[in-house]
Amino acid sequence: MKVGVFFLRHLVFFCYCDIMTHICQAFIVRILKGIIMRNQKNYKKTLLACYLGFVTQAISANFAPLLFLTFKDTYGISFEKIAMIPTVFYLTQLLVDLAATKFADKIGYRTCVAASQVLSAVGLVLMAILPDLMPAPFWGILISVVLYAIGSGLIEVLVSPIVEACPFENKDGMMSLLHSFYCWGAMGVILGSTLFFAVFGIENWKILTVIWAIVPLFNTFNFITCPIERLVEDGESMGIRKLLKTPIFWLLILLMVCAGASEATMAQWASAFTESAIGVSKAIGDLAGPCLFAMFMGISRALYGKFSEKLDLSRAMLVCGILCTGCYLLASLSKLPILGLAGCALCGLAVGIMWPGSISISSQKCPRGGTAMFAFLALAGDLGAMASPAMVGSLSEMAGGNLKTGLLAAVIFPVILVVDLIVLYKTKKTTGPSSF
Repeated sequence: MKVGVFFLRHLVFFCYCDIMTHICQAFIVRILKGIIMRNQKNYKKTLLACYLGFVTQAISANFAPLLFLTFKDTYGISFEKIAMIPTVFYLTQLLVDLAATKFADKIGYRTCVAASQVLSAVGLVLMAILPDLMPAPFWGILISVVLYAIGSGLIEVLVSPIVEACPFENKDGMMSLLHSFYCWGAMGVILGSTLFFAVFGIENWKILTVIWAIVPLFNTFNFITCPIERLVEDGESMGIRKLLKTPIFWLLILLMVCAGASEATMAQWASAFTESAIGVSKAIGDLAGPCLFAMFMGISRALYGKFSEKLDLSRAMLVCGILCTGCYLLASLSKLPILGLAGCALCGLAVGIMWPGSISISSQKCPRGGTAMFAFLALAGDLGAMASPAMVGSLSEMAGGNLKTGLLAAVIFPVILVVDLIVLYKTKKTTGPSSF
């Protein structure tokens, strides 16, 4: 009996040791796998964070304009003051673009891009809170706009070089696909907000503002944990002075100004153009104008991202520049409203790859341009996006409120873009093989 108990105790002991050994082995394996996974860089997570970064920028740029009439009715803000909101937004972005040429490399990509998401989230949340807390609601709105505009400017400067620095093949396609998420974000904001207001009422806009703020707040953790590489190693970038003395750099800046102007002019005037040309309501004008434009622009970027390996970027940009010229002429000269709407929508298809394409061409032409080059490109694009729509508005006012006259004048930007591409081609032809 004692012998049986002895053997039973030892059997239990050995079974216990065996089980504990397997548990320890499994635990050790799990730790080792965790260490290995941390050492293996998941650049798909970086790409996802950058995608959501552009969605955040789309929220910042497109949500507040949907509330302009609400601001007027709720807080008694005049149209003159409301017109300052987009001006302050883009001016703040311009200043951030300029400042980023100095501090982005010193502070580091990760810190700056994570801060961009935090500022965007805080700005959106404060827009739902500050107007009711401050004696002058307009200043509460303006403070909020400045905060998320700083975040938007940092996104614009940093996201493209972050993707460019990742070890992906087919960089041109990745850049175009990346920028398509701004278009999908813009469509999502317009459609999602329209649906929310229809179901819950526009008086609940503050709740929706906080909901949109969840996107950058969530994305903050993506940027904190994803792998981020340096675009150019320390000491290898050209530096601002050398960059400004490089002749081809100014051709690239001009290319970016025209790309930003060609895109933003039609995007910002699409709703008003649709309403005046076809005679539809504001809601339908928003959906048929800027939403349709954004959809075609997103399709253009997504298609180029998919088929870029089979296409030449320079040739594709040239074709798009010519198509864009035709779209502006069709929209401004056509007497049939449906043809004018077609010109407006197809313009989105034409301008789709201009902004990301200009960035990719710049990266190819100046591979040592570094963060400063990307910041100046963003500055140039924003300058074109701010100046051209204002020019169209002024010329249209001078023509007695005829918006088609202003749009006709804006055709100069895609024309200059085409000429600039040809000059860049000739510059390349003298130094290397042709890309056309």
